[in-house]
Amino acid sequence: MAVKRSQSAGRMLQVFEAVAAQQPVGVSALARKLDADKSAVQRDLMTLADAGWIRTAPGQLGQWELTPRILTLAHTPHSQNELRLRVRPALEALRAETGETAYLTVPDGDQFVVIDALESPQALRLVTPVGLVIPARGSATVRALLPYLCPEEQQVLLGGPPDAAALEQFAAVRKRGYALNDGAIVPEAIALASAVLGADERPIGAIVLTGPAERIAPERIPVLGSRLAAATRALAPAVAA
Repeated sequence: MAVKRSQSAGRMLQVFEAVAAQQPVGVSALARKLDADKSAVQRDLMTLADAGWIRTAPGQLGQWELTPRILTLAHTPHSQNELRLRVRPALEALRAETGETAYLTVPDGDQFVVIDALESPQALRLVTPVGLVIPARGSATVRALLPYLCPEEQQVLLGGPPDAAALEQFAAVRKRGYALNDGAIVPEAIALASAVLGADERPIGAIVLTGPAERIAPERIPVLGSRLAAATRALAPAVAA
């Protein structure tokens, strides 16, 4: 027997996620973003505020932000937290050696989420906050993971079975150990990603290096890519255990 879902609870979670992504944000902007009734969104906001999950942003009347209570969820035991701890030394080394932003993404349904990130120390840098949702189409992350997924999963992410050109790209990514996104998501930004493989070469995440195109020149890409691929290969024993 199918269990009936709560539409109001589902919308409230959408409101909570939207506040997290756009804070500080007002009710009108949230209603437009969610294509929802403004009064319903207002009720959800007040319920979340009464429960202590959100609050009005200091000095910004009518604008909402998360409270520190979210940290009680961020630090609960979780398998992905274990992965984050194991990968963190590799992120630190990559940032130190390359001077670029390094972050870890993991699959979340048909999208990907950043669960750890270390920003470049340079003044001109790309900022990738923890919790950022990475789109499946065109991202370096999905390009790095696709070659290691089963055909059914590849079809879901691609919107259809991979063609001959895609299969050729998969082989190239496997051979060099990293994938490239040259401004497909953020113009003037370069991202390189390498799959973190668990048991049986099953992809459980990806490490990404990203920076401005003016600093990551074409001749620098193979150097960064090789270093990134070496870092993920070295992680295999730790994450597969």
